[in-house]
Amino acid sequence: MAIISTAGLARTFQSKSGTVEAVRGIDLRVEAGEILGFLGPNGAGKTTTLRMLTTLLPPTGGAATVAGCDLAKDPAGVRSKIGYVAQSGGVDLSISVREELITQGRLYRLTKPQAAARADELAHDLNLTELMERPCAALSGGQRRRLDIALGLTHRPEVLFLDEPTTGLDPGSRADLWKLVRKLRDGYGTTVFLTTHYLDEADALSDRLVVVDKGVVVAEGTPSALKLRHCGSVDASLQDTFLAITGRDIASKDANDTAPVAV
Repeated sequence: MAIISTAGLARTFQSKSGTVEAVRGIDLRVEAGEILGFLGPNGAGKTTTLRMLTTLLPPTGGAATVAGCDLAKDPAGVRSKIGYVAQSGGVDLSISVREELITQGRLYRLTKPQAAARADELAHDLNLTELMERPCAALSGGQRRRLDIALGLTHRPEVLFLDEPTTGLDPGSRADLWKLVRKLRDGYGTTVFLTTHYLDEADALSDRLVVVDKGVVVAEGTPSALKLRHCGSVDASLQDTFLAITGRDIASKDANDTAPVAV
């Protein structure tokens, strides 16, 4: 059963040089309970797509449903069923971990006792219990990312969007977050929509990959299937596979990168 479905999803912007087609028609299907790796070079349109699917940016064309809610007609319904962890995070550094978790619960209209109970539950699940009284400013990078994810899970979303979740983390913290992502799928049935520039991460975590370039989907399938199809061997690296698909490195820039919207 598809929990995310798009047809011709598009977004254009106006710049000084004219119209920028950041996303030119994305057709996408994400099944419930899978980890989807959403990849593309810089300027490919992946962050613009992510922002549309999370209701942060209205589409200028096409249609989409997320967790059974129409993206255009019911954005509030979409927001009620998704969690979103941005690249930069959203933690208030001036308060404690416990206060941050309870505040998030209250924002989702939980009562004070419900918010406190949910905070304890999330802290247990994400290994934050011993950090509950610590100021958020004193957390390490890995601890802060776990807290970011806890905040995104406060309302038990059906879909969790993770935008570059391990950027800047040390190898141990990255490995811990990989375990957490798998636990979300295996233990809770959460669908995870993951963008990353680390191809080893996408290879290790994703049930399926979708590669976008120049605003459209150019390849999709399991990591093994894409390696076999584009490099002739399931033992090929995802880096070589990505180069074969797009003709450039995942961090390569193109002309669209001069426009702040084509990310």
